[in-house]
Amino acid sequence: MNSPAVKAFGEDRIAAGESLLVVDLAACSGMDSTFMGTLAGMAARLSAIDGGVLQIADPGERNRRSLEDLGLDFLMQINPPAAVWRGRADAIRGELKSPQSLAPLGQVQRARHVLDAHRTLSGVNERNAREFAGVLETLETQLSGDAKAADADRKD
Repeated sequence: MNSPAVKAFGEDRIAAGESLLVVDLAACSGMDSTFMGTLAGMAARLSAIDGGVLQIADPGERNRRSLEDLGLDFLMQINPPAAVWRGRADAIRGELKSPQSLAPLGQVQRARHVLDAHRTLSGVNERNAREFAGVLETLETQLSGDAKAADADRKD
């Protein structure tokens, strides 16, 4: 539910010239693969920028383990000891404002978002490619069927 907003915010900040993004997971009790794929996509976009990096703040043990299990600790910095926000996280959190909420994604848009996130995860390593092959196949089939149905509706 949160990953489309995180992705949109990240893309806006990268387009505005930011090269360091910090995702604070202190209040996050768990992440699904779509959210982690979204983070991996942001990290990949940032790594294409000279000095660009995605940092994860306060992930907790469960979230850290989830990121590491998928090999994402090689794409992003998890709780880096020399981060500029170290020792100031609580003060920074106090200054944050909620972003503008996005319109909810439709079924096809959500399926595309989930597919993109899982393609990113699958591209990280061979183990992820095997683990998410079924998810990719299911989503690609679903989206193919949706495209065929839309074509049929246009012909009517």
